[in-house]
Amino acid sequence: MISGGGSGLAALLRHQLKQPCCHQTVLVISNRSDAGGLRHAKENLVQHSVVPIPPGQDPEARRLQHEREVHQLLVASNVELVVLSGYMRILSPWFVERWKGRLVNIHPSLLPSFPGAHAHRDVLAAGVEITGCTVHLVDEGVDTGPILAQQSVEVTSDDTEDTLQERVKQVEHELYPKTLDLLCSGRITL
Repeated sequence: MISGGGSGLAALLRHQLKQPCCHQTVLVISNRSDAGGLRHAKENLVQHSVVPIPPGQDPEARRLQHEREVHQLLVASNVELVVLSGYMRILSPWFVERWKGRLVNIHPSLLPSFPGAHAHRDVLAAGVEITGCTVHLVDEGVDTGPILAQQSVEVTSDDTEDTLQERVKQVEHELYPKTLDLLCSGRITL
């Protein structure tokens, strides 16, 4: 599931083409029709769908309607593992419960430090020397699920949010597919 440019999706698809691996992307879902990552799905002949957030006044009702549609698509496509890659929405307990243990995310910090949407900004503001990325199972909290893998990245004195994001993203593009390999082959046990 994606919301943006899809560089993580592109890295995952490249990994699946080049490496013998035990997982395959069968469906890409975005909540945004302008998500650049949809192009990667099209180019790789992967089924893709846009499920926009429905209009309306009640945010919780809109979220649940959106997630029910996403859930139906995942079930119809026989999806076994939901991989979030730049999906910029917090999932409801309803959705998380249905995919418990089969819902994976990557976050651009060494959790439990710096959860949330502004990890790079928060890392720089804290003045830490090491950050990185974390692959974790999704639970009902924000970036609080069980950690599957982490990799560190040095923070330099001249880093900006953009330069730090780019270096962390490169590490994410290697760690995420490898961690999914380990998870899908049973070499990571939960």
